[in-house]
Amino acid sequence: MDTKLNNEIGSISINEEVIAMIAGAAANEAYGIVGMAAQSTKNGITSILRKENLSKGVQVRLENEEIYIDLYVIIQFGTKISVVAKNTIDSVKYQVETQTGLKVSTVNLNIEGIKVQS
Repeated sequence: MDTKLNNEIGSISINEEVIAMIAGAAANEAYGIVGMAAQSTKNGITSILRKENLSKGVQVRLENEEIYIDLYVIIQFGTKISVVAKNTIDSVKYQVETQTGLKVSTVNLNIEGIKVQS
């Protein structure tokens, strides 16, 4: 589903996939995030997505010109989850609002796993 922005010059249509890519890139660069996660519903196995599939770890809903984002991530072992979550949510909200001009109502962070870095 696309969302439309109208201004004095014309209208802009933004696809949910574009918003998901922006959110995935912002989340992936946050401190403590190892990567985005895709959960296999068949057997519950979680895997880290490659950088070109960042949007697959993101669900975006558009309602009344507001954006609701669900992120599925894997975090680094030894990091404080509350700090990683706050920084990630703030970064995603800022990047999506700045790049799209739309208001982000909610960013939910779902931690699907923890990875020990060697």
